[in-house]
Amino acid sequence: MNKAELVEAVAKTTGLSKAQAESALNATLHAIQASLAKGQHVSLVGFGTFAVAKRAARKGKNPRTGEPIKIPARKVARFKPGKALATVVNTGKVPKAKK
Repeated sequence: MNKAELVEAVAKTTGLSKAQAESALNATLHAIQASLAKGQHVSLVGFGTFAVAKRAARKGKNPRTGEPIKIPARKVARFKPGKALATVVNTGKVPKAKK
């Protein structure tokens, strides 16, 4: 599913127009990004938790030349699925959407 398909599904489920659904989705994504940029985590009960993790600097190898390179430390976004999402994924049974 891509963003356009997600917007269409949200619009159909909620009764909003596609423009309103896209605006709501964009606002949600922006809020999650803003929280992660501040180093905060975002916990959506039943769905999962988005968090920022630090990845340590490490040594790597240039695949083209085989030359060793230094890979700098960085922050990465992580997602840990919640129990309800894990159950849906494993059983394939999706509960009905709430309006």
